[in-house]
Amino acid sequence: MFTGIITDKGEVAALVQRGDLTARIATRYDVAGIDIGASIACDGVCLTVVALGAEIDGAAQNWFEVQISAETLDKTNIGGNGWPLGKPLNLERALKVGDELGGHIVSGHVDGLAEIIAMRDEGDSTRFTFRAPQALAGYIASKGSVALNGTSLTVNEVNGCDFGVNIIPHTKAMTTWGTAAVGDKVNLEIDTLARYVARLQEWNA
Repeated sequence: MFTGIITDKGEVAALVQRGDLTARIATRYDVAGIDIGASIACDGVCLTVVALGAEIDGAAQNWFEVQISAETLDKTNIGGNGWPLGKPLNLERALKVGDELGGHIVSGHVDGLAEIIAMRDEGDSTRFTFRAPQALAGYIASKGSVALNGTSLTVNEVNGCDFGVNIIPHTKAMTTWGTAAVGDKVNLEIDTLARYVARLQEWNA
């Protein structure tokens, strides 16, 4: 489980197709404190660490490797050929018992892709408007929470399949949102509570 509070900006350093796709991700995390088999959310996708190291091309640089299944490639913005080399990624390590829950409960299981359809500055913040798939739009509520590329964000307003969020300067600086653009597809995870409430309503209908 995760909280949607991004703790590092990583970068895709290498991709190798070995059955499943293997991605090497450069990070500022201390890899000595990461176990093989640990979960790390990469742009909101929960992935399992299969290798670790502290050098890339002869230079000191911490990295970890993850394997990405065909199902994950199909359902997320990683895409069929994987992320482009050099792409920055929002990273978050798994929640530990006793950690502060600063965002909301995030599983790292992406429900679908949302598209950035508008951006405008409001003071120092930026208001983003997203379009969600119709099948997921009903789970998104004003003042509720969503995870977008792994970032816990509060929904400002909802209009059909479209919804808006404000992203403050700190978030833009500490995550990949500072380089986002209209037309980008982002990983969308709906709030777990919304999912279960909807399921209960279906069951009791």
